Amino acid sequence: MARRSFSLLKTLTKPTTSFSLTPTPTSRSVTYMPRPGDGAPRAVTLIPGDGIGPLVTDAVEQVMSAMHAPVYFEKYEVHGDMNRFPAEVIESIKKNKVCLKGGLKTPVGGGVSSLNVSLRKELDLYASLVNCFNLPGLPTRHENVDIVVIRENTEGEYSGLEHEVVPGVVESLKVITKFCSERIAKYAFEYAYLNNRKQVTAVHKANIMKLADGLFLESCREVATKYPSIKYSEIIVDNCCMQLVSKPEQFDVMVTPNLYGNLVANTAAGIAGGTGVMPGGNVGADYAVFEQGASAGNVGKEKMVEQKKANPVALLLSSAMMLRHLQFPSFADRLETAVKRVISEGKCRTKDLGGDSTTQEVVDAVIANLD
Repeated sequence: MARRSFSLLKTLTKPTTSFSLTPTPTSRSVTYMPRPGDGAPRAVTLIPGDGIGPLVTDAVEQVMSAMHAPVYFEKYEVHGDMNRFPAEVIESIKKNKVCLKGGLKTPVGGGVSSLNVSLRKELDLYASLVNCFNLPGLPTRHENVDIVVIRENTEGEYSGLEHEVVPGVVESLKVITKFCSERIAKYAFEYAYLNNRKQVTAVHKANIMKLADGLFLESCREVATKYPSIKYSEIIVDNCCMQLVSKPEQFDVMVTPNLYGNLVANTAAGIAGGTGVMPGGNVGADYAVFEQGASAGNVGKEKMVEQKKANPVALLLSSAMMLRHLQFPSFADRLETAVKRVISEGKCRTKDLGGDSTTQEVVDAVIANLD
């Protein structure tokens, strides 16, 4: 049964909108207590990455230390211009099974492959999950936005199968398989089932790519029949983008092939408050890598790095997802509560959120709000 084969979803995340700025007395009744003799914290592989990556990963390290979270980091220097991931980094992730990373800059053109993509393929991190939601106290054009974008992470246009047929003619292959389409559909419906979500929407372009996207839709439809309590719908990707910017509150869980998911997640993030506040993770059957949810487009903004004004909120919330994945829910709740309290108060915000605070000032504010 699908509900049994995807048990890792139970610890990945919970709906982040179930949050109250004024904790009730019962919300403090459960605290973390280690089992007798179980004093060893969990190891997590840490890749600071490029651009703002070291700034925001350092923010996570500081907050984790301040809250005495039962994790410690094995840090490795990896940069986007490398040809491949060093073997010791892959070994560390496989040993620890969990990784936290900053963005890795992918050179445009020049035949250099993306290390972000190669990591997902190496570890078979087939599901990308980005939660785009309104943060209390952060004004946006639309209200009641709470969209989870679940993206197939290993094939499609990201397969990297390109060649020059003759000079001036390049052929790029889009690969869609029944196996990958079925398992991402199962993941999306299982997430919806376990998190009390009401609807799953498949995003496609099957009116043009009738075989490739048609196979993706066929797989989604088959899986949908096994979850009769969840409403299933389909939408063409161009209409999806228009609907997102006009009426985003109509969407709940969205399941997409690889390229469409990148576009949809970034659009939804921009609507809900920006890429600087949206958490995300990449998961497979054995490993999980948590990073900023929407595109790391600000990785290359050197001015932001020089001024040390990168927004750490997205990676802090991603690290809360990581804590929940590691089965430390009380620490995840404390971190999420502190971050959202800082955003709601509005006194300490980076430039992308309408303020002028530095990364360190946001970190200090979050630490001050830890219960």
